[in-house]
Amino acid sequence: MAGSGDLAVGGEPGGRRIVLITGASRGIGAETARVLAARGDHVVINYREKRKRAETLAAEIVAAGGSASVAGADIADPDSARALVDAVVAEFGRLDVLVLNASGGLERDAAPGYAMLLNRDAQTRLVSLALPHLPVGGRIVFVTSHQAHFSATRAVPPGYEPIAASKRAGEDALRAMIGEFADRGIGFTVVSGDMIDGTIIVRLLERRDPAAVTARRDQGDLPTVEDFATAVAAATTSDTGLGHTVYVGGIDYLSEDVGAQAASPA
Repeated sequence: MAGSGDLAVGGEPGGRRIVLITGASRGIGAETARVLAARGDHVVINYREKRKRAETLAAEIVAAGGSASVAGADIADPDSARALVDAVVAEFGRLDVLVLNASGGLERDAAPGYAMLLNRDAQTRLVSLALPHLPVGGRIVFVTSHQAHFSATRAVPPGYEPIAASKRAGEDALRAMIGEFADRGIGFTVVSGDMIDGTIIVRLLERRDPAAVTARRDQGDLPTVEDFATAVAAATTSDTGLGHTVYVGGIDYLSEDVGAQAASPA
């Protein structure tokens, strides 16, 4: 599609769940789309600029027997975010699952305050826009990192501070909405992972502070994109309490109590 509000559909949604995944043209979002489509969902692949990449992914999913569409929108822009939700609902009549995967702030040309705008403000705005369309039993999944989730008690890699602070602020703001989620019968899960091998964030950190990435590798193998995406996909159906956090990798981050609850991505 060319912009907000346009959907290009592949496959037939039928009775499948309608799952909107933000920032899904590559990396964790793209792999999550593959996993969920293989399990029978219709996935709406949101992208900001990379239309061709999103369309290629959707075509790949359809060729494998799944159902997918693409939806271009900058979720940090209020009008674009609203148009995104409106377009999904107009096309499919509902939205069953919202996966909040898009994040940013380490880009070289990122404006001051952009990380907070995207990782907190855009997340809560999109959730508020989606809530009226999520049915009882609908799900919201927020994707984050250990470096952000534990930032209040653990040192943050140099250069990652804007991401850590804004992602944690986004998580806290969404947790403040749990009462409303409960009233509406909507599930909310956080999936937190160690640095994920092969992601753009790890590549950016390796340029800025390679020692920080090496330090994480020294703790053990980093989870792969496939590992983490499988955990995110599982969080859209798992029977857990509101605000439950699924942890993937980085066992050294966890206390014994939390570690006992750590989820295996398999």
